Amino acid sequence: PLKNVKNILAVASGKGGVGKSTVSANLALALAAEGASVGILDADIYGPNIPLMFGAEGRPGVSGAKGQEMIEPMEAHGVRLMSIGFLLEKEQPAIMRGPLITGILRQFLEQVTWGELDVMVVDMPPGTGDAQLSLVQTVDIDGVVMVSTPQEMATGDVRRGIKMFERVNTPIMGIVENMSGMVCPHCDEEVDVFGSGGGERLAEETGLPLLGRVPLDPAVRLAGDDGMPTVLSAPDSGAGRALLEIADRVAETWSAEATT
Repeated sequence: PLKNVKNILAVASGKGGVGKSTVSANLALALAAEGASVGILDADIYGPNIPLMFGAEGRPGVSGAKGQEMIEPMEAHGVRLMSIGFLLEKEQPAIMRGPLITGILRQFLEQVTWGELDVMVVDMPPGTGDAQLSLVQTVDIDGVVMVSTPQEMATGDVRRGIKMFERVNTPIMGIVENMSGMVCPHCDEEVDVFGSGGGERLAEETGLPLLGRVPLDPAVRLAGDDGMPTVLSAPDSGAGRALLEIADRVAETWSAEATT
């Protein structure tokens, strides 16, 4: 079924809580706004946030003959979606061992009628475990965007993630530094809440491009909670502009590769 998907973009992080799903959702929508047909696979089984971020509710339909059933993806804001979150009751935890997760992810890749897609964005689980390995071994990922925050603790985890993808020969497009400073609403001074320069140092050490820095911005939280990601609800905010620029860089990288 994935023969109809032109490019698979994985968004990954070394640890949870760095805004990986926020970057995934906004990249998917920004690429769709540029005219691409886009799907997003929420592979973060233990923390499936994509349904909430897209304001999507309900259960996916099933089509096809008995024994050959296919799951119909959900759709929101012009993007096709699949997530374990659609199949669980609200706030029900996904209590599963590694092999079961691997099976579910394979099903989401192979038994969902994704249709023709220019880009499939995969919101990866955080860390470097079973699920990540099985994903990169099941499909050819065309590029990985690594998400980090400025502080050293997070960038150390990202280094481990980068090494894992390099070990399995998966190309890494670059690094996104999220929560990168905050503009004070009273004095317009920029405050480095989580330190500064981690993304730049990581890019220098690894030789990977820094795709962009996304500032801490109340618009991001409001957008995620309201089911209208920032590039739709606040495209002119600091975070909105940064996320749109990152999507442009991803698209440029692919078009440059296509012409070489």
